[in-house]
Amino acid sequence: MKTETAWKIVGGLSKPSKMPGWSIGLPAKECKTGGKLQAVKGSVCFDCYALKGCYVFKVVQDAQYRRLEAIKSPDWVQAMAHLINSKKPDVFRWHDSGDVQDLNHLQKIYEVCRLTPSKRHWLPTREAWIKDHLTAKPNNLVIRFSAPMVNQRAPESWPNSSMVVDQGFHTCPAPAQDNECRDCRQCWDPAVKVISYGKH
Repeated sequence: MKTETAWKIVGGLSKPSKMPGWSIGLPAKECKTGGKLQAVKGSVCFDCYALKGCYVFKVVQDAQYRRLEAIKSPDWVQAMAHLINSKKPDVFRWHDSGDVQDLNHLQKIYEVCRLTPSKRHWLPTREAWIKDHLTAKPNNLVIRFSAPMVNQRAPESWPNSSMVVDQGFHTCPAPAQDNECRDCRQCWDPAVKVISYGKH
């Protein structure tokens, strides 16, 4: 498959300036759990970063909805794997905006990870039902369940998780280094059980 063809099939990838690698962004308005939390004051989704700034531009929104629709394509898995394998960084973040839509979507993500064994994948999610499917997860994928409320610790029943804090110590170093990951790879490291992010 040609890279140009793969790019058209998936609707393109995104390249967040903070990240060391590529990602794929879906519309935050279509998050299943997050969409409900956007109306809950004190939740991490109440002031969602993916619903403001450059994310609200029509060109960005249009691209995100194209990517959402593209998941239905029978060629999506092969196209995603081709694009990820063609990129130099060895890390990939799933969903710099948006979240897993359903079990079929999750299974397709698993297959992409299996087809990109030299890459490390990180999938942040607020979809609690995914925990029932962790045993099928490829070893090169870290799924971090995100605690829904600010200053709330994620359930310890998850192998990996994250939380957002608006006070006190946070383990993500990005705020102290121009809001960039730089050489930090905690999010992709399965040995790091919980990561705390400063609220932004």
